[in-house]
Amino acid sequence: MSLATVYSRAQSGIDSPLVTVEVHLSNGLPSLSIVGLPEAAVKESKDRVRGALLNSQFDFPARRITINLAPADLPKEGGRFDLPIALGILAATGQLPTDILSRYEFVGELALSGALRPLRGVLPVAIAARDAGRTLVVPQGNAAEASLVDGVEVLAAAHLLEVCAHLNAIEKLNPVPRQARINGESFLDDLSEVRGQHHAKRALEVAAAGGHSLLMMGPPGTGKTMLASRLPGILPTMNEEEALEAAAVASISERGFSVEQWQRRPFRAPHHTASGVALVGGGSNPRPGEISLADHGVLFLDELPEFDRKVLEVLREPLESGRITISRAARQAEFPARFQLVAAMNPCPCGYLGHSNGRCHCTAEQVQRYRARVSGPLLDRIDMHVEVPNVPQAVLRQSSNEPSEDSAQVRERVEVARARQTARSHKPNAVLKNREVQQFCRISDADSKLLEQAIDRLGLSARAYHRILKVARTVADLAGEKDIATPHLTEAIAYRRLDRAVV
Repeated sequence: MSLATVYSRAQSGIDSPLVTVEVHLSNGLPSLSIVGLPEAAVKESKDRVRGALLNSQFDFPARRITINLAPADLPKEGGRFDLPIALGILAATGQLPTDILSRYEFVGELALSGALRPLRGVLPVAIAARDAGRTLVVPQGNAAEASLVDGVEVLAAAHLLEVCAHLNAIEKLNPVPRQARINGESFLDDLSEVRGQHHAKRALEVAAAGGHSLLMMGPPGTGKTMLASRLPGILPTMNEEEALEAAAVASISERGFSVEQWQRRPFRAPHHTASGVALVGGGSNPRPGEISLADHGVLFLDELPEFDRKVLEVLREPLESGRITISRAARQAEFPARFQLVAAMNPCPCGYLGHSNGRCHCTAEQVQRYRARVSGPLLDRIDMHVEVPNVPQAVLRQSSNEPSEDSAQVRERVEVARARQTARSHKPNAVLKNREVQQFCRISDADSKLLEQAIDRLGLSARAYHRILKVARTVADLAGEKDIATPHLTEAIAYRRLDRAVV
């Protein structure tokens, strides 16, 4: 038979659309051409495939070979099509049976020796293969990652000969067992290591329970970065869907995905010199940025006013929508961006405004200009603003043996509060819509007047009004209360003290 069809997968954002590899042999001068919008790395696969087949002692046909990667309008990149192209040539020349190829999907880059090299983005391929009901064949180096997906049979091979032996029923490949779960909690920094800062710890717990964004302001060395790095350790354990989505984003990134990261909340802390493209993603072939790599985790922006203003403005839409669409002239890609924003900043240019040592000599105009680097619309979208003051030396000298709540204890309360939110609205409080806020965040008439007074005095927007109610709902959930009471509302109002009108 001179025509063979093999199934593979391309990469488009975090999706893996099906690619049908069609190999046709015809009479004419010996040649090999690849059609179907292949990029440079795909066009070069003809040389890798030829070398791999010859070095594996297969016959390479001296005929005109046409390889079509369908659909033709989908860009194809990388070496992931080497293996299916090689198998298609073998099937078209009768060296492999063609009747069983429809049961499988193949991805893998070939070395000239025929060895299979691992590639990025295998996890989305495994998810797509599961949905299609086919067996997935991957390089040995991608076996652990692909096996994280439930409901798909994964076969791993180290060499092209092993795949051919399996398809010829000479020596079957054993299915890769489901990857054992990694306990990521033991690798996280613990909240008990932070001395003092009880108000900031409380704010961190509220932010974790409701999925709220948080801005911390205080002098250098007061523990803002330590607090932010402890947030992933008190967030609820990731469920299967969240873990798969976060792992899929990491899988297609430049660094790839490691199975040790499974079900661990991402923590991304880009430097303040990062560009807007680095944060949201981009490139001619769109890649995920920091906000997508922090999906279902924490994006920490230290020294917030030092970021370029245009860079910070790109965060406004993803904070509201939880997704980012990167548009280019030739293609579009959509990535998830359900991150929890935590930011830190100094109170003034020198950093010591309000410090007990009196070191600050910044004028009011300098302070205002420094804080104005963070725009009002972005500040308005941050749910909670917390001051992190200087820690007294007496607190720092406390023995490490003195009792202090660790991350596990706080996480228990957070998970209970998050479970209440899921049972009530099927989502964290931070992402409630306006109609849901009216339904689930009702307050008494007396508390309504209290909130109106706070809005008038602080000059808060309608968005801030709804965010105060969401935070108050979270505080009530942590207290185990069905309704929002006055103490819950006043605590939520206290977390808006850094709004533009009072800066």
